[in-house]
Parts: sequence; C-alpha cells; structure tokens
Amino acid sequence: MKFPAIGDIATTSVISLDINEKLFVALELMIEHSHRHMVICEGAAFRLVSIMDIIKTQGENIFLQISLSEMNLPQIPVIDKHKNVLEALELLSDKNEHICVINQDGTLFGFVTQSDIIANIDPQTLMENYRLQDFLKLGRRVKMVEKDAKTGTILQQMAEECIDNVIIVDALKPIGILTTKDVMSLIKNQVDMELSVSNYMSTPVQTIQKTASIKDALEHLKIRNFKRVVIVDEAGHLEGVVAQKELIYLTYSKWAMLMKEHQDELCEINTLLENKSKEYEMMATFDSLTGLYNRYKFGELYLTSYKSMIQRENNLSLILIDIDYFKKVNDTYGHNMGDTVLRKIANKVLQTLRNNDIVCRWGGEEFVVLMPTVGLIQALSLAESIRLNIENLVIDTVGHVTISLGVSEVVRGDSMNDVIYRADQALYLAKKSGRNCVKSELDF
Repeated sequence: MKFPAIGDIATTSVISLDINEKLFVALELMIEHSHRHMVICEGAAFRLVSIMDIIKTQGENIFLQISLSEMNLPQIPVIDKHKNVLEALELLSDKNEHICVINQDGTLFGFVTQSDIIANIDPQTLMENYRLQDFLKLGRRVKMVEKDAKTGTILQQMAEECIDNVIIVDALKPIGILTTKDVMSLIKNQVDMELSVSNYMSTPVQTIQKTASIKDALEHLKIRNFKRVVIVDEAGHLEGVVAQKELIYLTYSKWAMLMKEHQDELCEINTLLENKSKEYEMMATFDSLTGLYNRYKFGELYLTSYKSMIQRENNLSLILIDIDYFKKVNDTYGHNMGDTVLRKIANKVLQTLRNNDIVCRWGGEEFVVLMPTVGLIQALSLAESIRLNIENLVIDTVGHVTISLGVSEVVRGDSMNDVIYRADQALYLAKKSGRNCVKSELDF
C-alpha cells in the first residue's frame, strides 16, 4: 500500500435518503443525527443536500413537502474505497468538498472531505492503517520457553543472548512473561533457581492480536505502562514480541521508505496541494461568477485605501449599485440568464472605470465601487456614466436592464460600514425615486 486507502479514512456514519423522498424527511433526519449534510441516492449517482439548501428553499417560500428530486441538488464525485488518497485528491475542487466512497458493487460506504484527505497524508496514517502483521517477522527477537524450564537456565540464556524478556508458553500459548525487571527481584530475593520458571513469571500475559493497528498497539502500551507488546494470532498462539520504540521506529522507517520509493507520487501530491492552495486563494479573493473581488477581499482593500487616503490627504468615494427588477429577470428568463446579466454588467462597470478603481460583487445583484483620489462630485459624474452605459447595454434575450446607484464620500474616522450605510441610504432613495438614477448622501 503506497498511501492510505480511502476506505480506511472515510466517515461511515453517513445518513442517506432516496431522491424521491420529501424534503421534510431529510430535514428531520439531519436534525435527529445532528448532521449538516445528507447524501441523496439516485441510482448509481449520489447528491448532497445541506442545511443551506433547505434555508434557500424556505427563503423562496417553497414548502418542505417538495420532493428532493425537484431541488436540482449538486452531484458529488465517487471513488472506490480501495483507491488511495492521491487518487481522491484529484477529485477535489472548490465545488467538490465531499467525495462519496463506494463499495465494489456501487453501494454507499461512506464519504470523505478535503480536511480528511489532507490530514491523513502523514506518518500518523501508517500507525492507524498498518497492522502489526505488516511489520512482524515470526520469531523476531522473541525468546519462548516452556513453563517447566528451569529458572537458572533461562537467566543464563538471557545473559548470553542479551535478551530482556522471555515468554513462557503452554502449547504455544503465552501464559507468563519474565523480564529483566523480574530478574532483578529474583536475584535480590535469592530464589531457588532450580525451580521452574512458572513459579516466578508474571501472569497473566496481556496480549494483542496481530491484526491490530500500530496505533492500537501504542495505545495498548500507554494504558498499561508496558514497554513491549506480546502479539498472538487468532488462535492465541504466540507470534512475536515488539518493543514500543521498535513500533515507532518501524512506522517512521516505513514512511521514509515510501518517501524514497515514491518520489514521483510525492511530487504530484505537492503539485496538487500547491494548486489547491492557489484555488483557495482565488476563492478568498474573487467572486466565482463575475470575476470581481468578493466581499471579504473588498474589506481588506477598503482598509488599505483608507490608510492611503489619510496618509496622502486624498479623497475617497464609494458607489453602491443595484440592478433594477433583477428578480423579474430570473423569474422570466431563468437563473442561468440571470447569471449572464450579472457578468455583462460587471464587465461594463469595469470598462467604464479607471484601472485603479476597485469593483466588488457585494452580494446577489449588488455591486460596490471604491474610487481612490475621487471626491463626491466626481464620483457622481462617474456613477452617471456607469448608469448610462448599462442603460445602453443590449443583452441577448433579455434586452435592456437598468441600475440604481447610491454615492457616498469617505471621511476621516469612517469605517467601511459607515460609508456603505450612507451609500445604501442614497441607493434606497434612488429606488424610491423611480429607479434608473443616481442619488448621493447630499440628497438626504
């Protein structure tokens, strides 16, 4: 196994529902299990319904009695549970945060998230997923004696062979252990070394199955404060003894070997992770639909622009834009055409403004523009230019749309919320005045 199998790191406590069920059934199950997502099964395909999907549905005043099949839920990628982490990583994107893990027959096994996969590409994974039997060599550094063996003879063998423990067996099943710590007590108490070791051994022996994971073995040692694990097979027969330090050494040695043998795969992982990092940076900066700055990034840019305004004693103004009757566009022509309108308007606004002006999609059908070195009067003129250019814009199928604009000027001590609030008040006044016009804080 080069890298962990997806089935070993997948979450299997997944609730699922058939796509023909009602939305209220999904909601009840999600509440009952305290889950934010639910897998929806549609034949061999899988979809995902989230709390946000339900909230949006409620926001559109659609009753919970609708079928899940009517909700246009996103389909999520699938991967066989025996595939490894590297193959799963390739399926992730900004839209695919979850991957369904399936059995060989196509049925649902569980699911993994981005964080599950990233968190499991390290040596800890080996401890969790490799079994003791993957490392164990039968008889490796284990001294096994029968219960009737003389104690003195065993001590002599331990000294000659530099062995720090001996396992006492009966019909190959461990019944006791004699360690160097026990030997010190025997010597101190001057016991009869001619007696059988069964008189002095520590018993019973705490054993662990060879199918246990390295992590299980280390926890076994920690709980009992032991220095070694005694490993047995399914029948209870002794398989070997491994010290705590050997378990850790074996794990990291195996990891180092994998790193050396699979440099190409590691380079590919690094490339994929680097690409993911770039994708996340883009997501944190730009609106995926319009390509404009998003609201989060705009907050950063406002602070930078405000500091520059104070230092250079320049002007700074802001325009808030709202598309008139945008809901009617969506209702008449569909959401895809609504998305086209948003992109067309975003492009036209960019074409109208200067290169150093900052344009952001504020949310829904709203945009915000920040204009360094521009006072209120010049901002009003630029806002009117934007309004005229949008009014004259012809969009296929839809035709003409209009916008309303509110303008405010940043003054010393203004937070972003202060300026947005005044621009929003001006925008409200523009809407109240019949739309397709520009208003500023001077108008109220």
